[in-house]
Amino acid sequence: MCVHELYAQNNEKYASAFDKGSLPMPPAKHVAIVTCMDARVEPASQLGINLGDAHVIRNAGGRAQDAIRNLIISQRLLGTREIILFHHTDCGMLTFTTDQLKQIVKDASPGDSAVASAVDKFDSFLDFKDLEGSVREDVEFLKSHPLILKDTPVTGWIYDVKSGKILRVV
Repeated sequence: MCVHELYAQNNEKYASAFDKGSLPMPPAKHVAIVTCMDARVEPASQLGINLGDAHVIRNAGGRAQDAIRNLIISQRLLGTREIILFHHTDCGMLTFTTDQLKQIVKDASPGDSAVASAVDKFDSFLDFKDLEGSVREDVEFLKSHPLILKDTPVTGWIYDVKSGKILRVV
């Protein structure tokens, strides 16, 4: 059985008991969570959030700069009034630099000028070497961004993938 067939079967089971179709579009807790796409990070269960409670915005590293478009929409159109930044230990973003990743992409397509040109357009892949520093940097970025609503509470957290515990950084 192919993976997509298994997912379709799993969805059939999920849909057969689904009773949340009338949830409103705006999140009930008026919160947006910016977190990493890492498969070990699942903020709903890790923070006790139910379906419909929060917007969860995921990207590589949980970087605020990558999530700004989503946060503007979340705040301005859907009423979120708090932002939680949720990074984690053992993050893959700690394992490379932008220059290294650019070279990896180019090496995978040797001689392909379109690939080389496209990857060179990235100023940064938002990599970082200091986990707590990345949380502080992202919280400050959001607090000072002119398109984030003034006086929005923004907190920064680190989730420990080994223990399951969270630590507030900012």
